[in-house]
Amino acid sequence: MGTPKAALEWHGSTLLRRTVGIVARAAGGPVVVVRARGQDLPELPAPVTVVDDPREGMGPVQGIAAGLAALAGQAESAFVTATDLPFLHPAFIRRVLRALDAPDGNAPDRPDVALPVVRGYPQPLAAAYRTGLAPLAERLVTGGRLRAAFLFAQCAVTRLDDARLLADPVLAALDPGLDSLLNVNTPQEYDEARRRPAPEVTVQLFGALVTAGRPAGPRPVRAATVRAAADAAGLPFDRQVTAALNGDQVTRDPEAPLAQGDTVAFRPVAGDKAGGPALGDPQAASGAMDHPICPVVT
Repeated sequence: MGTPKAALEWHGSTLLRRTVGIVARAAGGPVVVVRARGQDLPELPAPVTVVDDPREGMGPVQGIAAGLAALAGQAESAFVTATDLPFLHPAFIRRVLRALDAPDGNAPDRPDVALPVVRGYPQPLAAAYRTGLAPLAERLVTGGRLRAAFLFAQCAVTRLDDARLLADPVLAALDPGLDSLLNVNTPQEYDEARRRPAPEVTVQLFGALVTAGRPAGPRPVRAATVRAAADAAGLPFDRQVTAALNGDQVTRDPEAPLAQGDTVAFRPVAGDKAGGPALGDPQAASGAMDHPICPVVT
């Protein structure tokens, strides 16, 4: 790319900031970012844990090992992704994580890895792993066996091809082309991706935010962040406003990322007679999922 991918601009935010936010939304919990030792990262939201690769230049399995190890005792499974998937959708992450919950075919036990294989290519950096695989991954790296295939050869893997992924009606509706797996490796690919329109989302306003110049909605807009959705609605997104994503995740972070099909409901911070969650409602803000913590590999 010629410049660090993590800091690439993405619709008013950065590529890493977007990836972190999408993963956090899908998993409902904190995120681990794995970086090269001393690597500068763009600003990240709290809570994000940053861990360093213990060795340089050892490839993605080293990053996977470091990320999974950081989750020891906190989660049984995790979604692992690279930073350069700008169209990663929460529905894709949830679909892949769910594949760890059921046996694969005739196998009596649940798999250790849910590995997307899309358009014929395995995607180890857009996959779900048992966190207990960390010691195995570390042993492979120590032994110089750096390819992800060496890890997969020693554990139970369920492979998710295009058809299996798109059997999920939610994913099929929101990401039918599986653009979640389109990465950017060159300036040309980045420019092409950046020229794509922002996600189409639905905006609604409630309470005192509805004025003559700001109809309640719902209405579709193009926006990649909460701030962009507020701008499209003619609404200053300041300390007096909160946003609820799809009715269950509350945020006041202007850079919180949006994905295709989202509904963003803006409300005054104090709530109003129309009801709905108020800022700080832990039940509304949790977005509780079965896999609460996910590492992001950079």
